[in-house]
Amino acid sequence: MDVVTGNKSKNKINGIDVAALQQAIETVRANPQAGQTRWDIRSSWTDGARSDHAVNGCYIGGRKIDRRFVISIDEPLELCGTNQYPNPQEYLLAATNACMIVGYVAVAALMGVKLTRLEIHIGGDINLRGFFGLDPAVVPGYESLQQTVTISGDGTPEQFREIHERVKKVSPNYFNITHAISMHSRLEIE
Repeated sequence: MDVVTGNKSKNKINGIDVAALQQAIETVRANPQAGQTRWDIRSSWTDGARSDHAVNGCYIGGRKIDRRFVISIDEPLELCGTNQYPNPQEYLLAATNACMIVGYVAVAALMGVKLTRLEIHIGGDINLRGFFGLDPAVVPGYESLQQTVTISGDGTPEQFREIHERVKKVSPNYFNITHAISMHSRLEIE
């Protein structure tokens, strides 16, 4: 579906409507305000290590987009959870890969490259001594992540390298993981 006009296009590559994507890019190029987005999550503890996270929409170009989802998060039994849902780290890594997959698919489509395979493996180590506050010298999170992107299709090796570098430059979650982001946390006590 064309983002701007609502028309369906037959020019799909990798499942992406290339004409609609190009129109969206041109819309944002002509009107930078159309490229402003806002994302919010409201999170609530349910019990034990379980929490639910409500998605109640987003804003694109100042327009409210209705989206309603609940993301449930838990921990493994070994970390006092019920093992019913992925844990925060699994969602963080999945969100990073998912954001990059959208980038690979879109950039490849814009370049006319048809993909036949795209997989991303990401992983890293967290030392629980940091999370449990047992050793102030141990960080509570990742010190590094390792990622492998496996891609194939009708592109040349040079095109795939270009796609890879472009995605690393423009993926919001790749940026978020690889750069420090300031977060202003305010406490409200009822």
